[in-house]
Amino acid sequence: MSTSEYSGEAEADWLGPFETHRVTNQVPPSDGRNLFDGDPVLVALLEEVLEPETEDELYRAGAYWGSGDARDVARLANTDLPVLRTHDRFGRRLDMVEYHPAYHALMNRSVAAGLHASIWDGPSDADRQQHRLRAARLYLTAQTEPGHTGPLSNTNAALAALATTPALFEEWLPAVVSRRYDHRFQPIEQKVGATLGTGFAEKQAGTDIRACRTVAEWSDMDGAHRLIGHKWFLSAPMSDAFLVLAQAEQGLSCFLMPRFCPDGSLNTIQFHRLKNKLGNSSNATAEAEFYGATGFLVGEEGRGIRTVLEMVTLTRLDGAVTSAGLMRAALVEAVHHARHRTVGEETLIEAPLMQRVLADMALDSAAATALALRLAEAFDKAADDEEEQVFARLVAPAAKYWICKSAPGLIAEAMECVGGNAYVEEHVLPRLYREAPAAMLAEGPGNVLARDLRRLGVRMPDVVGTLLESFRAELGDLVEEDVVALRSALTDEDTDEGLVRPLIERLALLAAASALRRNAPRVVADAFVSARLNASWRASYGMLDGRYNATALIDFIVPDA
Repeated sequence: MSTSEYSGEAEADWLGPFETHRVTNQVPPSDGRNLFDGDPVLVALLEEVLEPETEDELYRAGAYWGSGDARDVARLANTDLPVLRTHDRFGRRLDMVEYHPAYHALMNRSVAAGLHASIWDGPSDADRQQHRLRAARLYLTAQTEPGHTGPLSNTNAALAALATTPALFEEWLPAVVSRRYDHRFQPIEQKVGATLGTGFAEKQAGTDIRACRTVAEWSDMDGAHRLIGHKWFLSAPMSDAFLVLAQAEQGLSCFLMPRFCPDGSLNTIQFHRLKNKLGNSSNATAEAEFYGATGFLVGEEGRGIRTVLEMVTLTRLDGAVTSAGLMRAALVEAVHHARHRTVGEETLIEAPLMQRVLADMALDSAAATALALRLAEAFDKAADDEEEQVFARLVAPAAKYWICKSAPGLIAEAMECVGGNAYVEEHVLPRLYREAPAAMLAEGPGNVLARDLRRLGVRMPDVVGTLLESFRAELGDLVEEDVVALRSALTDEDTDEGLVRPLIERLALLAAASALRRNAPRVVADAFVSARLNASWRASYGMLDGRYNATALIDFIVPDA
């Protein structure tokens, strides 16, 4: 029996005179909900690509990630934390991180599902569906345990950088796409599966990666460099290799740094400590130093930023998808609580104020899901459709900005809906709340994303116009003023940089409304436009216009299990 299945009813036989000790009006666990078929917005978004086989696979994934067993595994992976072993008992360096078996169980399931590389092992024609199907799996997984998805996201994105160097790509691809999780600490030639990590930030260089001080010198080994320096945040330290940036003769360059050298010896990468992070606890992050570590050039020397650019774009998509999953999980907890908790003679969800709050939250969650999956669709179709390429290019930073920034606030509101029980570690919401900032900080915080969008707008005004016109065509007069204002501000090089954050949020809201209009009942999209684009600024939930039926919105977006 999982710990979440115990209801407490057995105590009724021995309470005797201690009737005040009887547990009543406590909400039952929300376990047992299928996260896939219980999410009508997600199902509608995938309608175009759902064959019987893939639908069955997603149904099984939704059933598992909504189960009490999955929650118990997630809990263990986040309470029995990774441990750094720098040396063995004889004093020899190990530089290993040990994980609880629950973490390996999570990784094994997710690698088998292809979360780490499924976009790289499918067709390359116009019918590509891998981004959407992978995004759906990631979205379901993140609702229960998002921490372990970090190494999977790194691996998936790192292949985009490796693809710039065919020899390295062909060498590593078979092990990476094998869908067999192999956590043994051995050279890649002896393993049946591999994962890839990343390390860009240094003590003096966070988002300003051009300030990197790690250096790369030619080594005696043919085609290899010696890397000397450090990384302040080395993600997924037990990966089989890392993509890192270092200063070479011709400037900042990208290198693949394996844990083991080609001769089988341990590479000179030393872990000094693991970060004591706010959340994301199941996933270790190390501080590392390189003492002449062997690395192989990826892409052109001196073009390191360009080499990792596509990688960053992929991780931004994952950040949006993961954060949408967190929002969905928090919303479901809040609605579940309100449906089962009574106050006086009525359940919480019968209270008009609670209805407005939950409906308002449901709109943001549905919009985040729709926008994240719509972005994944654009990634699938971009190679053969210029309009989809435009959407992917411009909306990726906006989607990552708005969804990742919305998640902490929505989760906090969900905690308030549940009350004090949600402020206790046994509840899932504290872990979701601590997890939310991780995606917000990774691969471009808000100001970096806003600057990226501004540069794109000034450089490609016609592209911005095309995208905005598509929103106008789908949403009509409701967004006329927004389209005109955004076109002018985003494409004008004289626009004050300090004013760009409202613009990137507005673009994300338009894209989300467009995605809802395509995949949800019209009233859902109209309510979102009314509350987010045609309303005054709000600082909290519960501001939904009285014209909209709050109960109907809640029941559609979160059907009663």
